[in-house]
Amino acid sequence: MNTLHFKYAVEVERTRSITQAAENLFMAQPNLSKAIKELEDTLGITIFERTPKGVIPTPKGAEFLGYAKNVLEQIDRMEQLYIPENTERQCFRISIPRGSYISHAFTRFVAELDANKEIDSNVQETNSMQTIVNVAEGQFDLGIIRYQTDYENYFLDYLAEKKLQSEPIWEFEYLALMSRQHPLASAEKVRYEELSQYIEIVHGDTVIPYLPANRIQRSEAKKRIYVYERCSQFDMLSHIPKTYMWVSPIPDSFLTLYGLVQRKCHAANHKYKDLLICPKGYTFTPLDKKFIDQLYASKNEVAFRQYD
Repeated sequence: MNTLHFKYAVEVERTRSITQAAENLFMAQPNLSKAIKELEDTLGITIFERTPKGVIPTPKGAEFLGYAKNVLEQIDRMEQLYIPENTERQCFRISIPRGSYISHAFTRFVAELDANKEIDSNVQETNSMQTIVNVAEGQFDLGIIRYQTDYENYFLDYLAEKKLQSEPIWEFEYLALMSRQHPLASAEKVRYEELSQYIEIVHGDTVIPYLPANRIQRSEAKKRIYVYERCSQFDMLSHIPKTYMWVSPIPDSFLTLYGLVQRKCHAANHKYKDLLICPKGYTFTPLDKKFIDQLYASKNEVAFRQYD
């Protein structure tokens, strides 16, 4: 049995897509499909089935994938025992939300790395559920998750299920982000009823553990554009003055660069919390601690700013 096929199957489960898994694995889709079929023939079971929600494991497939992940984890640990330690290599891996103060901290952290030594730094911006999976499966050492405080118990239960520990970073209220040219940018007071008439930009992959999509609280705005990375949101906010977005407080450098402003605007269910997560028993490396220092410094810069 080829354990490389285990890796293929785990990636298909993670992405719920043969096409995306093949792209992530740098292989052709037909070759990946063939490898999965060979694995199923060897095991005598069907590992995946196609559904409207993507490619998902069958009950027998889910059982197999649990064993496969354990095997891959043990192989990885065994290999690490015999890889000579390279004290010159600067390795750091983190999965984060699309939060500008966090991205700002990461940029500052990387700027402080020793350019004369090897650098292996990996950051992924994604939603909180994917971050939890990334850290639980060992793809990333650290993660930062963001959730509405109303859903805190769901996330804490899911972290416990995945054997992850957490540390609170910050609890805050979302602010309205808009162009300086937005009709409400210079209003004496921004009212939610007025703001919701404009075009809201929303991250389109919000997922809550244990909750179906129809039970997740949604914005009341009738005009929405869904995006999946920060560059798109900043570009649209800058060039389409009647758009806005709900975000955490943003560093001044981003506001200046894109010609944006942030305004207070009271809305229900807009309190959020950011948590730093890692596996239980994980020991922070010196590089981890340097990043965390930058994270709190970046957070403090925006946390104490005055907003209209």
